[in-house]
Amino acid sequence: MTMPNDMQPWQWPEEHWRKLVNQVRAGRSYKPKRWKDGARCAVALSFDSDHETNELRDGGKSIGRMSWGQYGARVGVPRIAALLRKYDVKATFYVPAVAALLHPDEQRGLVAEGHEIGIHGWIHELNSVLPYDNERDLMMRSADTLEKITGKRAVGLRTPSWDFSPGTLAIEKELGLLYDSSLMADEDCYELLLHGEPTGIVELPVEWIRDDAVYFIMHRFQSLRPYTPPSDVFDIFRREFEAAYEAGGIFQLTMHPHIITHRSRIWIVEELIRLAKSKGDCWFATHEDVVRWAKENG
Repeated sequence: MTMPNDMQPWQWPEEHWRKLVNQVRAGRSYKPKRWKDGARCAVALSFDSDHETNELRDGGKSIGRMSWGQYGARVGVPRIAALLRKYDVKATFYVPAVAALLHPDEQRGLVAEGHEIGIHGWIHELNSVLPYDNERDLMMRSADTLEKITGKRAVGLRTPSWDFSPGTLAIEKELGLLYDSSLMADEDCYELLLHGEPTGIVELPVEWIRDDAVYFIMHRFQSLRPYTPPSDVFDIFRREFEAAYEAGGIFQLTMHPHIITHRSRIWIVEELIRLAKSKGDCWFATHEDVVRWAKENG
């Protein structure tokens, strides 16, 4: 159905708004009664290694902002890797292909330590503004690039900025991906439906509440200066974890190496790990491992 450009949403016929809503929907839930080894809660930590692509994606040329991205690779990822190593925790890193090409040894080192590398776009582009053919080409090239660098084919994707176009899920299906981690229809894993049909792709849902960027990131040229004290961010994340633990679900967290690893913030990650470890029945796993268990046991 072709809609007149001057028609307001409240004027749309039911057929039109239903079609929009039903493009991508949540299907069956995958919530296991117990996690691996009888664990009560799954802890899935993730880091979006955007690095310099935060500036490059919009055609930016700021040397200052690119140095901010380089901090994520130069200081952030090594600091995260050391912390994960200290507590024997595996995590997932979503990496734009351009960032992987700029820092290939970083990706190889993470894979060697048992961490997962997931697809995160080509240059952190927004999917929804791209023509379908361009989005498909970039996603395919990103998957190939990560495989060439790491030696392992990625099975999961997180769209940059959690942006999702009408064509994204179809491309993920063509790629044969196991899961997506960009959408927010639940707190537990669920199957994604494309135009009402099951795809076999599992969603490991995210949420802005469980993302460090919304509390700390700033852009001085856009008058964007949010700031939440690290102690308050920890309290929010802690409450999310405690509720996930009580529900026997997933505590999924999204962080960024150039944001969370500063000296006044990295303690948040360590304290969350220590808290979960103190429970005695939390399973720390990559997003891939969580999805595989949920799909097989949900």
